[in-house]
Amino acid sequence: MAESIELTVTGMKCGGCETNVKGKVGAIDGVLSVAASSKEKKVEVDYDAAKTNLDAIKAAIAEAGFTVE
Repeated sequence: MAESIELTVTGMKCGGCETNVKGKVGAIDGVLSVAASSKEKKVEVDYDAAKTNLDAIKAAIAEAGFTVE
């Protein structure tokens, strides 16, 4: 079942940061789409809840060097 989540993420300052987050989160099996905005400090993720979960998404954002509020 597909689910959507919008997270507030701090530390992103530019398009490179957005690309980094999209790459890390997008590499998770089950993630269908990722949109990141450094201006709005938001990351939106559509994912298959049968394959991944919110904890894995948050861990990937942290691995990219950013903080989920």
